[in-house]
Formats: sequence, C-alpha cells, structure tokens
Amino acid sequence: METAIKTSTIKDKLIFEFETSKLFLFGDTQLRDQAMESFYKQGIPDRKHEEYKYTPIALMLKGEFDFSTSKNCSDEQIEPLKFLKEAYNVIIENGIFVEGLSNLENLPKGVTICSLVNAATSNSALFEKHYAQYADIKTDPFIALNTAMTKDGVFIHIAKNVIIEKPIHVIHISTASKSTIIHPRNLIVVDENAQAKIIESFETVDSKAKTFSNAVTEIVVDKHAILDHYKIQDENELGYLMNTTQVIQKKQSVFSTHTFTVSGALVRNNLTLVLDDEHIESHLNGLYITAGNQVVDNHTVVDHRKPNCNSNELYKGIIDGKSTATFNGKIFVRKDAQKTNAFQSNKNILLSEDGTINTKPQLEIYADDVKCSHGTSTGKLDQEKIFYLQARGIGLTNAKKLLMHAFASEVVNTLKIEALRDYIEGKIAKTFE
Repeated sequence: METAIKTSTIKDKLIFEFETSKLFLFGDTQLRDQAMESFYKQGIPDRKHEEYKYTPIALMLKGEFDFSTSKNCSDEQIEPLKFLKEAYNVIIENGIFVEGLSNLENLPKGVTICSLVNAATSNSALFEKHYAQYADIKTDPFIALNTAMTKDGVFIHIAKNVIIEKPIHVIHISTASKSTIIHPRNLIVVDENAQAKIIESFETVDSKAKTFSNAVTEIVVDKHAILDHYKIQDENELGYLMNTTQVIQKKQSVFSTHTFTVSGALVRNNLTLVLDDEHIESHLNGLYITAGNQVVDNHTVVDHRKPNCNSNELYKGIIDGKSTATFNGKIFVRKDAQKTNAFQSNKNILLSEDGTINTKPQLEIYADDVKCSHGTSTGKLDQEKIFYLQARGIGLTNAKKLLMHAFASEVVNTLKIEALRDYIEGKIAKTFE
C-alpha cells in the first residue's frame, strides 16, 4: 500500500488520507463527504485557473507529504511569540488547539474560547448555526479540502453586549520534521452590540521541512458589533500558507481587517467580506514585503448586497529580489445596494529589476446611485527624494529605508493597538536590513 501511495498524485494522497481518517474527525460526516467530493471535482488549481494563474500551488505540492498533527513546542519556544503583554493567548500547533500552552485564565463573562472539537458538542447550537455556512465548499477547492479534512482549530464567541478590552491573540505555529499538510479551522462569532480585537499570527518554529497550512476562518459580525481583526504572517522560507477568511456583516456593524505579510515561501490570502444589511462599515488594509523567491498573492472580495454601506480598501507592497506579488481586488455592488460608497487602492514599489507585481483592481456595479473608485500604481523609489535626503547628510541605504518606512506607514498607522504597531514596525525594520 505504501508503494501505491508514493506513486499517486497529491490529489489521490489527500483523498486516501481523508477516507482513512474521516471516522475519527469531529462534526458532520455527510458535510465532510460533500466537501471532499467538491474538492475532487475542482482539483488542485494550476496556472490555467484564472484565480490562481500567478500562484504555483500545484508546483509547491509536488513531492511526499505527511498529514500528522503532532505537538512538539515547549513554553520556551512559544514565549517569544507572545508579543502582547496584555492579551489572551490561544496556541494552535499544526492545526490543533493546545489548551495547556494557551493563556485563557479569567475570561470575561460571556466570552467563550475553546477548541473547535469541543465547540461541536458543548456549543452545538451556535456551532451548527454558523459552521461551514459562509465559506462555500463549491467556490474554492481549498475551502472544500479544509472542510473535509480539518482536525481542529479555535472557536471564539463574544456574547451579546460584551465588550472585551484585552486582545485575543491566536498564534498558529507550524512545526515539522518532514513535509506536512495541515488544515486549521477557526470560527469567530461576535454577537449583537459586542466588541473585540482579535489577532492571528502565523509562525514557523523549529521546522526541518516545509509545511503547507491550508487555513480557513469564518467570522460573523452581528448587528451593531465592532471587530478589529489583524493577521501577521511570518512563516519564513519553509512555510507555505493558504489563508481563507470569510466574513459576514450584519446591520450597522463595523469590521476592520489588517494583513501584514513579512515572510513565507508562498502566501495566498483569500479574503471575502459580505455586507449583508444596511449601514455597514468595512475597512481592509494590507502590507506585503517580499524578497528572494517569495510568492505573495492577495485576493479580496467586498460584496455590497444592501444599501447605505461604506467600504475602504488599501493594500501596499514592497517587492525585492526575484519575488512575485499579486493583488486582485474585486468590489461587487448589487442591484439593491444603492447609496454605496466603496473605495479601493493598491500601491507598490519595485526595488529590483527581477521582481514582479501583478495587480488587478476590479469594480462590478449594478446599482446607479453609488460612489465607487479603484486605482493602482507601481514604481520605483523616487530618485529625487533620495537625492534630497543624501544632500542633507543621510547615506544612500538609510535614505532608501526612510522612504520605504514612509511608504509603509500609511498602513501601519491604521493599527489601533500600540504594542502591535511597535511589533510590526520592528518586523518591517528587520526585513529592510
């Protein structure tokens, strides 16, 4: 049997792993079967697939992969990753919630944080109401694959009228002694009038082989709720991250999401926001800094379905070496979404002749009383500004660093948590070195 597996394709290996393990996985077996069937029909996208033409997923998945989810990290290894002194820390190692390494003491009344496995039974009504209801298995093969094969993740519920002051920091850690595929899954529900700040960071620790993390997060922001969501992606040269975030917003809710990609061999972000009621406000900010042979691909969708809503989107990139960055942003304004204000901007700096940026902002408008705009720009560092700084005694290298910091600061300054802003600025400074 081992010989047969080695000679099969990665698609066949994934299906074989699913069939041998599905009886031991949580949740609805029928849903998992439907998801795997959907994955089988869609297959792993290659460059002929329009949405993945700049993301060489099939090439990255060549070779032998393991599917184990062992936990090897110690407190000493994890402690440096807890960069917020005042936060509730949630540790997810290789897709598995690790309660013993998490810091969840003295949670406020009305706040539930537990493994997704436990939520399927202890919070079954809420779990069944929202789980797999927004990330559609028919729209993307990696959503389908995650839905079929996920073993665990985190469930976060902020009850009605609860305002949680301390941030919740979900730390996703990848560790591997041989090439591994994992499927973390998260469900975040912020009830009516509730407020929270949630940070997700993705880190690779003590890995000797590459890890392919296929993560899916579903977020519900109910009426009048406010959620600030942050993602820091620092997977280094052994980390391959497929990250899907699906958000549904209800009446008069406010949702802000900030994505910072500072390392990772390949990072693909699929971010979809559905504005499903009136008077909703959405903010999307992103910064990606690439070098070497990195591939970073950001796909965003903002779906305005109802009238009187606002969305603002700003993504910036700094591309060096032979790396490739992609931004593909879509804004839909449905027929009923009158009085919509939707704005989108993507700006990039190319530091190298060998770097590549593919950018494609898009608008699809089916309503007639709207204010919408999109734009993109790509260029090099301004030589006149460099000369101006050098004329005032600043060296060439420091002059370039100052200009890059100034370029990135527009996104960094949107962060509301000071300690997080300091951490991101430190990461950026390190990459500029």
